[in-house]
Amino acid sequence: MATLIHTLADHSDDVNCCAFSSSCLATCSLDKTIRVYSLKNFTELLYSPLKGHTYAVHCCCFSPSGHVLASCSTDGTTMVWDTRDGRMLAVLEQPSGSPVRVCRFSPESTYLVSGAADGSVVLWNMQSLKLYRSGNVQDGSLVACAFSPNGNFFVTGSSCGDLTIWDDKMRCLYNEKAHDLGVTCCDTSSQPISDGEHGFRYFQMASCGQDNQIKLWLILFADFLGVELKCKCTLNGHSAPVLACAFSYDGQMLVSGSVDKCVIIHETSTGNTLHTLSQHTRYVTTCAFAPCSLLLATGSMDKTVNIWQFGLKQPCAGNTVENESKVEAVEDWSEDDVSDWLCAQELADLVGLFKMNNIDGKELLNLTKESLTNELKI
Repeated sequence: MATLIHTLADHSDDVNCCAFSSSCLATCSLDKTIRVYSLKNFTELLYSPLKGHTYAVHCCCFSPSGHVLASCSTDGTTMVWDTRDGRMLAVLEQPSGSPVRVCRFSPESTYLVSGAADGSVVLWNMQSLKLYRSGNVQDGSLVACAFSPNGNFFVTGSSCGDLTIWDDKMRCLYNEKAHDLGVTCCDTSSQPISDGEHGFRYFQMASCGQDNQIKLWLILFADFLGVELKCKCTLNGHSAPVLACAFSYDGQMLVSGSVDKCVIIHETSTGNTLHTLSQHTRYVTTCAFAPCSLLLATGSMDKTVNIWQFGLKQPCAGNTVENESKVEAVEDWSEDDVSDWLCAQELADLVGLFKMNNIDGKELLNLTKESLTNELKI
């Protein structure tokens, strides 16, 4: 069950995007600001709001560590901020000066992608804060982007409906028409899927569009095969264009927000609808799961961000165990319990690796320094 636990109403215009780190929530708006909140009590941090953009802020995202926040705007820039004190670290100007619609960090924070209304895609080196590579989609504005969990490639979506797969050298690997009236958002799951037959591991991706649809895709990325993109299923729960979609950290749920003012939470394995949330009074423009899936944020043109909490399991990072007697013995933990524990230790980036190796509580207790180093490469 998803329960509404808090509503943020500090923006003075449409909320365009929201993003979680393990300890914070960031939101951005047509009002030109980015606001940052603590997950402990949803109070705004002292340095918030962040002001620097001269026009609407379309997207914001945290680096995997949570120490850096990026935001992009109609003003043609992507700004990089230090989340510890709110300092502006860099202003990255899109070479064409075109409005920047989307930005995303790579899983290792090596790169930051910015995509613009003129179809330009820029890969920024985050060590030097300089332009590394750039390219262009074939047609339309670039409005969506998502990295693969291993960082080997990223996907962009355009207003013409194309999904394009790029490698980390900005080489175009694959292009497919995905949504007739234009892509609006895409996201990749951190959890790979095995086909069980050939031993291949697929990455799961979701895209949504102006055609009212959400599509679930399987991406196979292999040196000897190149890239394969297969549509797993189409979800038709919304009655109007779908503006946002996002996976939970364990890949088991997908949330979407729409012009129909509804938020739908889907079960990815079956495509079934788990919850429909209809508290927003205008278009739902953005949605994001926290790294440990206990929290969900949804933002809207009604100028609010709603925070939802799911049924409690193990503690998320920043939360405490209120009743330690409820915690099972470690040897009885499931793989999901181990994943939740990793998140609580701020080790969410290891969840995919542990899942891939089917590490439950018993396996966790048997891990040694040697097995961590030699087998898991940690």
